[in-house]
Amino acid sequence: MKDLIANLNKHFESRVRLGAMSILMVNDWVDFSSLKDLLNVTDGNLASHIKSLETEGYIEVKKQFVGNKPNTSYRATLEGRKAFELHLKALENLLSIKK
Repeated sequence: MKDLIANLNKHFESRVRLGAMSILMVNDWVDFSSLKDLLNVTDGNLASHIKSLETEGYIEVKKQFVGNKPNTSYRATLEGRKAFELHLKALENLLSIKK
């Protein structure tokens, strides 16, 4: 009983990272502007959280040009999907505990 929160993933503790991963779990690719608008965060705030998720191997980054404009898109990796699903399962287990 003392390991109730042991399976929660610290990389998803931030509301921005939790939100970004939630969006990426249900979409193939999402561009930076769309993520920023959906999460209602600043460029710098989103960029730092995205970098953290990328460093952990939880998201994949694709940079391309659309017309003449650069476009950066993201998707959850298989490792990221597994880690996020385990995190959600841990939250569900925590919510189901009755005293």
